[in-house]
Amino acid sequence: MLYAVGDIHGERERLAALLATLPLRPDDRLVFVGDYVDRGPDAKGVVDLLLSLADDYACVFLAGNHESMFLDFLGWRNEAYFAGDAFLANGGDRTLASYGYFELPDPQPHHLVLPPAHEKFYRELALYHREADYLFVHAGVGRAMLDETDLDFALRRARSEDLLWDRSTLGAPHSLGVTVVYGHTPTPDFEVRWHRPFSIGIDTGAVYGGKLTAIRLPDETVFQV
Repeated sequence: MLYAVGDIHGERERLAALLATLPLRPDDRLVFVGDYVDRGPDAKGVVDLLLSLADDYACVFLAGNHESMFLDFLGWRNEAYFAGDAFLANGGDRTLASYGYFELPDPQPHHLVLPPAHEKFYRELALYHREADYLFVHAGVGRAMLDETDLDFALRRARSEDLLWDRSTLGAPHSLGVTVVYGHTPTPDFEVRWHRPFSIGIDTGAVYGGKLTAIRLPDETVFQV
């Protein structure tokens, strides 16, 4: 079976509790839709836990807009890393604290050295993942993709900005031939955002007092803590 997990935002204890509820079997796969860092108390602990999980299960880790901001803030260069000037205003101080940034003799972005396994984790984050009848992205696909019928062609043209930040296509009908599973935008009531067969939104506001959500596919069973 395939499990997708919504935005975690430094909530390590809640992630551990959610993983404990999943009836995982050795051949199951997990896709995480990004936003492991910021706002919550233990971004480093979240990544440690995900790395440990990946030792036992096939995992795909997508980039979220908060990873994009974090890595841009650190001075990393990639077309998917931007908006670092907004990092601290979006809860980035808690991510830095979890990595011991404020304990450095001279706290500067270029002085923060991530653990090697964490650096590898962040560098290998994907912008999207396609599997079976699903497309997993962090935020959305962008309005330009809604009328495309060739998914491979659409993904080659997809903009990082849309995949990481888009909120204009939430629940919108499209012709891509897959169900888009995404995070990034919780509903006001912190519930799963259902727009079958076009999309399923699984950011349920864990860091804001909502639940952390996983969905099993293709039977669409929801697990929450």
